[in-house]
Amino acid sequence: MTTWTAEAAVRERNDSAWLLDERGALPHGLRRDMRRFDDADEVDIAIVGAGAGGSTLLQRLARAGWRGVAFDAGPFWDPDADWVSDEAGSHTLYWTDPRVISGSSPVPLGSNNSGRGVGGSMVHFAGYAPRFHPSDFRTASVDGVGADWPLDYAELRPYYERIEAELPVAGEHWPWGDPHGYPHRPHPVGGNGEVMQRGGLAAGIDVRVGPVAIPNGRFGHRPHCIYRGFCLQGCKVNAKASPLITHLPDALAHGAEVRADSMVTRIGYDERTGLATGVHYVRDGVERFQRAALVAIAGYSIETPRLLLNSTSPRFPDGLLNDHDLVGRYVMVQGAPQTAGRFSEEIRMWKAPPPEVSTEQFYETDPSKPYQRGFSVQTVSPLPITWAEHVAAQGHWGADLRRYMSDYPHWAVLGSLCEFLPLPGNRVTLASMTDRFGMPVADFHYDQCDNDRQLLAAAQEVMERILEGAGATETMTIQRFAHLVGGARMGATERDGVVDRDGRSFAVRNLMISDGSILPTQGSANPALTIMALAARQAERLLHP
Repeated sequence: MTTWTAEAAVRERNDSAWLLDERGALPHGLRRDMRRFDDADEVDIAIVGAGAGGSTLLQRLARAGWRGVAFDAGPFWDPDADWVSDEAGSHTLYWTDPRVISGSSPVPLGSNNSGRGVGGSMVHFAGYAPRFHPSDFRTASVDGVGADWPLDYAELRPYYERIEAELPVAGEHWPWGDPHGYPHRPHPVGGNGEVMQRGGLAAGIDVRVGPVAIPNGRFGHRPHCIYRGFCLQGCKVNAKASPLITHLPDALAHGAEVRADSMVTRIGYDERTGLATGVHYVRDGVERFQRAALVAIAGYSIETPRLLLNSTSPRFPDGLLNDHDLVGRYVMVQGAPQTAGRFSEEIRMWKAPPPEVSTEQFYETDPSKPYQRGFSVQTVSPLPITWAEHVAAQGHWGADLRRYMSDYPHWAVLGSLCEFLPLPGNRVTLASMTDRFGMPVADFHYDQCDNDRQLLAAAQEVMERILEGAGATETMTIQRFAHLVGGARMGATERDGVVDRDGRSFAVRNLMISDGSILPTQGSANPALTIMALAARQAERLLHP
């Protein structure tokens, strides 16, 4: 066991640079000298998952002197050694363990909606970091659909601002929702972004550059973005923000531990006290148990419900916290159709971060439309394998597919995020099959409603209008999904949600959830920034009840 001392941490610490070495990577000394707790130690908090929520919570509490451990089922990534400039070679970043999908509109899992390893899905998220709108917190009251949150936008605003500064986020002044600016100026725009700007102007649609969690210039020891277009496959130069290179180094320097390659299989629960006691986990093939005074689950919208449902006991025969059959329900995805447009000139859409230019002009409910809520549109810029999937989905094969692939530089692609509604039947349950740890795998059932389908059609029409306004001579659309949220949502009472407004469970008061599964609605925004802001708020509530 490596001895950790405050003096060792101080030697590694460089708060102004967020603890990155001259290459922008996580300092090897921080991993080597990381404080390590024994299973028999009762740590102050055990966090299941080291992604957006878990890492932010760990960092905040470690700074306050809490003894914390974050568990992650995947590896502790080293961008220098593990990440490559190869789309196929980057698939190890995704959670591809067995899962069952069902329903009338089954949602594929893996790739763009599941992360594997320390840093979670933010390691391979596009870098797009918008806020939710004030209306997202009260859709039931205002629009008659979805659910109202037990907190409002104003309570989350200061945490949005802090996280935007810490990542940091670059972009133009944002006129939608709660109008606001960003810490860094917008990035230069590449070919795909220019197409959206030109098409938006022709179609009368307001578009803006950003917001992306990529500094515009050097930030501390992080280098400038080199516009290689690999945000979705891991940023090898560490210009794009993810907890792996922003918040976790700071947590380690303040005495926290990240225990990678550790699959948590069950939450310990004491029938006598009614409290969580720690986490059961498997590491190197050995079953172990870490004692903890407080447990936070941050496994996201499939693995968090799965872990709770697997944690049965006499008190919770149907799964931990599942007194009212809410665990696993109201899981949401965003409809994420992508529309491509062909241009006579070369666009070379891969030469920039995938999200460059976007619009939220269609985000809110439009009373003149037959559907509720809305969608956003942004540039997406798929790399060749993903582009081949887009083309093949249109029925192009053989010589025809090869022709479209060789024509790749002439295409631009836009993507939409449609706010699908939370429905109780869209849920995670346990399947009969088990994984290599002997745990029943998740069965994710999903059905679209009429409102969802209307949003998909409306979003496609807008994307076609933008591309054709920019001069596209051909368009084609592929239907996709993105961004899982829900499954253990927050509510005003235990009959409305699994956790309260601070992320604490109603049924077990020293058990909390700190990930996207607690979101009651999802808006038309990428959820990473909101997940981090909620976790930062949770930490402050723990420190200052």
